[in-house]
Amino acid sequence: MKNVTIRALAKELNLSVSTISKALRDSYEISEETKQRVLEVANRLSYTPNPYASSLRGKKSKNIAVVIPEIADSFFAIAINGIEAVVKEKGYHVLICLTHESFENEKAILREFGSGRVDGVLMSVSSETTSCEHICDLMDKEVPVVFFDRVLDEVDTDKIVTNDFESGYAATRHLVEKGCKKIAYLGISKSLAISNNRMEGYKKALADHHIPFEASDIVLCTNDPAYNIEIVKELLQRKKRPDGIVASVEKLTTTVYLACNELQLVIPQQLRIVCFSNLEIATILHPSLTTITQPAFEMGKSAATVLLKALDKKNNGQPKKQLVIPSTLIIRGSSSI
Repeated sequence: MKNVTIRALAKELNLSVSTISKALRDSYEISEETKQRVLEVANRLSYTPNPYASSLRGKKSKNIAVVIPEIADSFFAIAINGIEAVVKEKGYHVLICLTHESFENEKAILREFGSGRVDGVLMSVSSETTSCEHICDLMDKEVPVVFFDRVLDEVDTDKIVTNDFESGYAATRHLVEKGCKKIAYLGISKSLAISNNRMEGYKKALADHHIPFEASDIVLCTNDPAYNIEIVKELLQRKKRPDGIVASVEKLTTTVYLACNELQLVIPQQLRIVCFSNLEIATILHPSLTTITQPAFEMGKSAATVLLKALDKKNNGQPKKQLVIPSTLIIRGSSSI
């Protein structure tokens, strides 16, 4: 028979996982009536706590895991610096785990953390991630998880994000103000909240400026650079090709520049470009790259601060929050002559 988890009890009673956990620990925060309900259902379903996991949770590994899609993206490299600036002062070590945009890799990584290897997790989900069971299972074992940048809205935990909708709007509006009449959007996922929010901002800006939206102007890229170059070249060779592009992630910068070079399209005279990017070399690209620059260091620092409070039990019982730190449009040569 499958072991009954705290999560199963929560579903049966229509209560939160944290309420079930506190009730089983006889916490003063939970009413006697609720405790009795929880105990009755736990007995009926033959729930047995895991003493091994409980003993591990009583000790500190002094490790914090940072689970991210990739390290090549400068956003994550800068965010890690912000994380380390906070946690090292408290004596924690940072374990960096890469999912390589794979949902299966992400699940395997989190599965390993259930045995007490880490005290908490800072996480940005993969482009393939559409469900949250693996994350909730880890949280059921009282390992706190804090999201930063890429989040799953359905997970009840703290989230550190930027203003993706407004940034997508600002990028598109800037291109419109520079005279663009047909603007394409390059995305990487149909499910990622950040990608969808940026895309919705793009659509709203088009509507507000009376520019017709065409579904074919949204191009979904992949993790294969060679494939991405080919589909962007196809986009730029259409009879009614775009005169502006909003690229939703940093790695698509190289894709667009290479495609323009192969097609001998001149930036920004024939194509204006805005990219979500924290590239330090944005200023020395030819032409220099107009960016939506995310507050990566601040987001990493804030996420780590929130996680440390969770580990110190300073925010127990407090509702989970979403902190929004705004990004900045930096205008350079790729969009402006």
